[in-house]
Amino acid sequence: MANTYTQIHIHAVFAPKFREAVLDKEWRPDLFRYITGIVQNYDHKMLQINGMHDHLHLFFGMRPTQALSKLMQQVKEDSTNWINDNRLVRGKFIWQEGYGAFSYSRTHVPKVIKYIQDQEIHHAKKTFMEEYLQMLKAFEVDYDERYVFKPLE
Repeated sequence: MANTYTQIHIHAVFAPKFREAVLDKEWRPDLFRYITGIVQNYDHKMLQINGMHDHLHLFFGMRPTQALSKLMQQVKEDSTNWINDNRLVRGKFIWQEGYGAFSYSRTHVPKVIKYIQDQEIHHAKKTFMEEYLQMLKAFEVDYDERYVFKPLE
């Protein structure tokens, strides 16, 4: 797109269905590389990816050539197939519906990258749900508690 100039930084967060703790530390780096490839194949730039056993954080520079919802659909669909094709979990893996997505200015990029790199440190002190709700509140996102990531009941 000639004469189109953008600077869009998106921090996306999502979890396995029912927030199951199935993202094993042994194969998570391979999953991160796979998801990075998906993002890059759509001409976006992965800035940082990390996560824990029950959720992932993606931080990327987004080109205005694709809707965020479409990119997230592809990331989740393709990575679900990769996890299942490689039989990395017992049974069938699926991501929980929905995701959180937050935009940042260029000045915040280093802080967000550091935050995502330090996930193990953060989660020694607070759970994923505490972290996620804190993000929603900090960004003043209206949400319905019925639809926030829920554990298996």
